[in-house]
Amino acid sequence: MKWKNEILKKGYRALDVRLPEQFSIIGKLRARYPVATLCHVFGVHRSSYKYWKKTVLKKPDGRRAVLRSQVLELHGISHGSAGARSIATMATQRGYQMGRWLAGRLMKELGLVSCQQPTHRYKRGGHEHVAIPNHLERQFAVTEPNQVWCGDVTYIWTGKRWAYLAVVLDLFARKTSGLGHVVLAGQQAHHESTGNGMGNPW
Repeated sequence: MKWKNEILKKGYRALDVRLPEQFSIIGKLRARYPVATLCHVFGVHRSSYKYWKKTVLKKPDGRRAVLRSQVLELHGISHGSAGARSIATMATQRGYQMGRWLAGRLMKELGLVSCQQPTHRYKRGGHEHVAIPNHLERQFAVTEPNQVWCGDVTYIWTGKRWAYLAVVLDLFARKTSGLGHVVLAGQQAHHESTGNGMGNPW
């Protein structure tokens, strides 16, 4: 009974204050008395005190917040392609010491994932193509329009599938005579093209 009165005396009559204030006083007295004893004297549940201590007394980690902002920024700069290893390297180069494991944890907290562009693979042809004779022989000084055309094809990753872009140039004016693109979706191809009104731009 003596220790109970002593606790209440040091607790400034905690029975007359609200629950958060009682938890705060328990936190101050826990260095001299067991938490279970303090909770019993003040008539509060020990689990409630532990929950209060975990949620209310937890101080924000300023350094972690800075590192999270760095991870978010670097992931955006890479257009979502950077993984934990790359982000850790870039952050360290900026002066923010970060390992691959920490970068991965922060990415998980922020809901970020690495979206690497897949490797492009050309399909094998069924047969060899006949070589086309070189009629131009690098004679690029064209004197009339629509006499010599040149073209090329490239592929572009759109985020979900590959798209192929073809461009045809008139070497006389060095301007585009026609262009077209094909988007592959599974086994189907969607084709669009534009020309200069001379028929098929290809």
